[in-house]
Amino acid sequence: MRLFTDTIKLSTNRERQLVDVTLEAQRLVRRSGVQEGVCALYAHGATAALMIQENDDPNIGDDVVNCLDGLIPKGVWLHDRIDGNGASHIQAGIVGPSETVPIRDGQLNLSSWQNVFFCEFDGPRRRRTVAVTILGN
Repeated sequence: MRLFTDTIKLSTNRERQLVDVTLEAQRLVRRSGVQEGVCALYAHGATAALMIQENDDPNIGDDVVNCLDGLIPKGVWLHDRIDGNGASHIQAGIVGPSETVPIRDGQLNLSSWQNVFFCEFDGPRRRRTVAVTILGN
């Protein structure tokens, strides 16, 4: 059993956005040499998350953000009295900080329409990180 760890580093340029990290995750899978196993990804930060989502329509990211903003609006949470980002924390908590993707034949085993997206809910940020742990043979 092989264990490989690394970090995806990225920056965001909007307050709320989805950033596709699939190619970087796949590059790490290739570098790991694992042919069959799992790739676990974990977003650092209490206002960040990860999501597997459709990869073809560029509007999906905006749709996700708009949906979450409608369900969890800014400016109405007790935490907003501290630093104004209560909605960001709640949105990140609901989406969740991690995703696990099977590895088959040395590739992320995503469907044709799936990619892995880093979800920024409190940007823009110059430095965000995703911990990547790859385990397998």
